Amino acid sequence: MTSHVPNGLTPAETAALTRRVTLLSVGAAAVLMSLKLVVWLVSGSVAVMASMADSALDLVASLATFFAVRYAVAPPDREHRFGHGKAEAFASLMQAGLVFASAALIGREAVQRLFDPQPIAREGWAIGVMIVSTFLTLGLVRAQTAVLRKTASVAVSGDRAHYFSDLASNLVALVGIAGTAFLGVAGLDALAGMVIAALLVWGAISVFREAAAQLMDHELPEEARRQIVELMTQDPRLTDVHQLRTRASGPFVHIQMHVDLDPELTLEASHRVIVEAEKRLLAAFPSADILIHADPRGRAEPHGGAFAERADA
Repeated sequence: MTSHVPNGLTPAETAALTRRVTLLSVGAAAVLMSLKLVVWLVSGSVAVMASMADSALDLVASLATFFAVRYAVAPPDREHRFGHGKAEAFASLMQAGLVFASAALIGREAVQRLFDPQPIAREGWAIGVMIVSTFLTLGLVRAQTAVLRKTASVAVSGDRAHYFSDLASNLVALVGIAGTAFLGVAGLDALAGMVIAALLVWGAISVFREAAAQLMDHELPEEARRQIVELMTQDPRLTDVHQLRTRASGPFVHIQMHVDLDPELTLEASHRVIVEAEKRLLAAFPSADILIHADPRGRAEPHGGAFAERADA
C-alpha cells in the first residue's frame, strides 16, 4: 500500500509530477498497443496477442489515470467539501477491473491454443516487438518509481503495479515466443499466455487492495501518526494528543485531533498555540487538511457523537 508519509511537496508540485508521468504512461501504452497489433496480425502469436490485449487495456487505464489525477487536485467545491482526491482511488479500482478482464480473456485463449497449438509466423517480428516493449515498459516503470518516491499518488501507484505486471508479461512472452521459434515446441507460446494471465490477476489484486484501503479511509502509517504527535507536542503548552484520526484522499491527507491546553490561557493565546501547531504540521505535510479541537486540560468532559471518545483513540 502506498505510504502517505511526508514528502515535502506542495499540492501544485505533486500535481505537476503526476500529470507528466501519466501523460508518459498514455503515450507508452498507445505506442506499444499499435506495435503489438501489427506484429500479432502478421505472426499469429498467442503471447503477442495476449500482450497486445493487455496494452490496449493499459491505454484505457492510463487514460483514466491521466484524467483522475487532474480531477483529484481540483479545489473543494459546494458539493465536495473534502476535495476530489478519491478520484485517484476510483481510477485504480477501474484499473483492477480491466486487468481482471484482460487476464480472463488471455487465459481462455491460451488454454484453447494449448490444446490446439498453432505455428507462429514471422517469429523475428514477434521477438523484436517484445524486446522493444520490454525496454519501453522498463523506462516507464522507472519514471513512475521516481515520481512515487516524491508523491503518494494511489493512481500512479496502481498504474505502476499494472506496468510491473506488463514488464513480467513481456519477459514471459519473449521466452515463450523464442522457445516456440527456436525449439519448435508450439505449446510454449500458449503456456506463456497462461503465465501472463496469472501475473495480471496478481497485479490486479494488489491494485484493488491499495485503492480499497483509501476508499475505506484507512489510517496513515504509524510512522506518520507518530510524527504528527511529536510535532504537536513540541510546544509544552500543548499536551495529550487524543482522538487522532487520519486518512488519505488522493494527493491530500486529512488530519483531525483533540489536544489539551492550559485552561487559564485566553482564547486568543489558545488560538495562537493551535495555529503554530498547524504550521509545524503543514511544514511536514504540505497537502494536509487539519482540524484541531482544543480541550481545557483536566476540565474537559468526554465527547459523544457517532465516534465517541475511547481510551484507545
